Amino acid sequence: MKSAVVVFPGINRERDMMLALESITGQKPLSVWHTETELPKVDLVVVPGGFSYGDYLRCGAIAARSPIMSDIRAKSLKGLKVLGVCNGFQIITEAGLLPGALVRNASLHFVCRQVKLRVENIRTFFTNRMAKGAVVSCPVAHGEGNYICDAETLARLEGEGRVVFRYAEGTNPNGAMHDIAGIVSETGNVIGMMPHPENMIEPLHGRTDCRPLFESLLAA
Repeated sequence: MKSAVVVFPGINRERDMMLALESITGQKPLSVWHTETELPKVDLVVVPGGFSYGDYLRCGAIAARSPIMSDIRAKSLKGLKVLGVCNGFQIITEAGLLPGALVRNASLHFVCRQVKLRVENIRTFFTNRMAKGAVVSCPVAHGEGNYICDAETLARLEGEGRVVFRYAEGTNPNGAMHDIAGIVSETGNVIGMMPHPENMIEPLHGRTDCRPLFESLLAA
């Protein structure tokens, strides 16, 4: 499986993501700088977490207009698998790859801790090795992870089973509607999530709860 990780100024989780992908797929991901205009030929592109452009204007708003995002958007329409994590979720949502928006946490505070995630959809390229309803631990680190959308969009996400992850056991860290932690596009090839699964896949992380998510990439 060939993958690429996009790097923007201020992003700081790209190496975490690249190490996670390499440790499970056995292939070192390519690093793509945001000013590139075309992706290399890959099966998956990941937009990682961090603080692109210092989170100025709105989280992800500036990065969403970087040159590489035009090609990511175009190739996603042709079926390229795209995964956005934390700031990456904000970026691909701002770029229109997913509906809704990520706004300030309800507490108005930055949150950095472990949460519980319940897997709601196991038919995606990132969850096919998971059990429906499984609850896993996963770290979060964000100030604007509060997922919102209009009532019609929310009804579609729920009705079409497009909520992939939900905060469980009262651990919602940001006030997101319906405890939404991650969603998938209508076409099934774009996933965005706020928690950081790349930081809970090996014993040195303390737990390996999220390793099956990355193993799902190979199975897909």
